[in-house]
Amino acid sequence: MATKTAPTGTLPVTLEDVLAARERIADAIVATPTLISRTLSELTGATVYLKFENLQFTAAYKERGALNTLLQLPANTAGVIAASAGNHAQGLAYHAKRLGIPATIVMPKNTPIVKVTQTEGHGATVVLEGETFDAAYEHARKLEAEQGLTFVHPFDDARIIAGQGTVALEMLEAVPELDMLVVPIGGGGLISGIGTVARAQSKPLTVIGVQAELYPSMYNRVHGTDMPCAGDTLAEGIAVKEPGGITSVMVRELVDDIVLVSERRLEEAVSLLLQIEKTVVEGAGAAGLAALLAEPARFKGKTVGIVLCGGNIDPRLLAFVLLRDLARSGRMARLRIRLQDRPGALYKVAQIFDQLSVNILELSHQRIFTNLPAKGLSLDVECETRDRDHLERLMTALRRGQYEVQLVELA
Repeated sequence: MATKTAPTGTLPVTLEDVLAARERIADAIVATPTLISRTLSELTGATVYLKFENLQFTAAYKERGALNTLLQLPANTAGVIAASAGNHAQGLAYHAKRLGIPATIVMPKNTPIVKVTQTEGHGATVVLEGETFDAAYEHARKLEAEQGLTFVHPFDDARIIAGQGTVALEMLEAVPELDMLVVPIGGGGLISGIGTVARAQSKPLTVIGVQAELYPSMYNRVHGTDMPCAGDTLAEGIAVKEPGGITSVMVRELVDDIVLVSERRLEEAVSLLLQIEKTVVEGAGAAGLAALLAEPARFKGKTVGIVLCGGNIDPRLLAFVLLRDLARSGRMARLRIRLQDRPGALYKVAQIFDQLSVNILELSHQRIFTNLPAKGLSLDVECETRDRDHLERLMTALRRGQYEVQLVELA
């Protein structure tokens, strides 16, 4: 795959725009660290550097573009409005409050209450309208006209794109030897800004975008495909059905390729970043690492910069992701064991678990809703093991004890 060179045509954002944005926002944005991960490097075969944008005040890079836009509005701006259920809402609300600009955020009615509360906590007026983002967007544009507000688009705006591009300036200044940048794509604002900086460098720099398999909207736009965009993805921050018009043009010109990643890889990446780097990221924030896990041959031997673009994940969802990862790695398992309904049957099974030092977490008997004979029962045992090999030894021991046992696998 040949790395693209400087753009041949005139694009709406230039390196000078990004440099100006950095000067504008420098005193109010965290210059987040770009640090090597030795463990992830060993795991993937690449030299992996992580850009910790989850350390911004609102835990996402979206502050950069929002602030760059707010600082260029006329002094007599009546207020700003946006449609967002995520990081753009919080970034815009936070900096609008700092600057004394009234902010209204329109969110779908099904937005999690924690996001509504956080956005209100940053001083914005939240309006709940419609069941989808599209409905919320239409209502926001209606309020814009009725109330004389200024609409701030989450990605399809040159000022937004220039602000997001400051991420790449910091990464390349911290690690000049980077030769690949791996960037999540939703609407395309972040990767358009990063691509602008990358193509202005004197050395070749490969830019790879990442989308969830369930929402390949920019992939469709660039490649002319028609894959569906729907479903419950862990990476809701990049679950965009229609990418921007400006950003689509810039991605075609600036981005070398787009990788699609599965939900399983996204879950694995979120879990690895917490366990290895002790950092919390949302699904979109883990997309870059998910790409390295999905296609290691593409990145092997390269010096790769990954943007951890956000850390706003629901704690309950994070708990589920971690538990599912434990199950997939064999450190937690559910075994279905067939027993005879006789006194002492459970005790004898428990002895085998004890002999192999396996911790039993939960037991569930089933005597009625089963196709076993009336004198038989099904026992589900949730247990904790050291690793996959330890789990296999437990199952072997149970079978030697004349028990029928099967592992209840995750999909």
